[in-house]
Amino acid sequence: MTARRALVTGASSGIGAAIVQRLLAEGWSVVGFSRSRPAIAHAAFSAVGVDLADPEALAGALGGLGEVDALVHAAGFMRTGTLETLRLADGQAMWRLHVEAATQLAQHLAPRLPAGGRIVLIGSRIALGAPGRSQYAAAKAAMVGLARSWAAELAPRCITVNVVAPGATDTPMLRDPARGGVVPKLPPIGRFVSPEEVAALTLFLLSDAAGAITGQQILIDGGASLAT
Repeated sequence: MTARRALVTGASSGIGAAIVQRLLAEGWSVVGFSRSRPAIAHAAFSAVGVDLADPEALAGALGGLGEVDALVHAAGFMRTGTLETLRLADGQAMWRLHVEAATQLAQHLAPRLPAGGRIVLIGSRIALGAPGRSQYAAAKAAMVGLARSWAAELAPRCITVNVVAPGATDTPMLRDPARGGVVPKLPPIGRFVSPEEVAALTLFLLSDAAGAITGQQILIDGGASLAT
């Protein structure tokens, strides 16, 4: 497969922006979906302003998209809280963006992907569970269930579906005041994961060399999952 056009959500900052930049550097054409306009100027990049939490707005944006070879769903946010302080509205908002928007995107694009197409969802190591982040963990764990199910359905067409699951990554979300009292922990390597490292792994999963990798959640967490 020589994939050349990708849709990347959350393209305006953090991991999404890093993925866009890496793809452009490798010769891809990229369409970026985000609420804020990305600060990316490149002849092969086009930005579409859309709120992925609005199903009708997202449907409209997808309707004008055209053909792509790959989907990377990187948009996301975190709200935290211990069990006694959880807000249902926060859980619903995270579920809409991480799970329902991912479903809407894949449902629209999968039938149009060529043989050898790619879908990558940006999940989180927190999908394994973490104190104070239960609603976020639930949404990210659901993404793994989606990916494994879609991978089984799409394998006969040689379309792969995987989840890249970063640990604490040095992005604006890491410093978001809405995280409340949940302080990110430095992983054993002594620094946070960089968005560029996540982008590099994503690029590999979009490549020809990753054609036999599907239905997997791949952690990139600086050894945090090894801690006991």
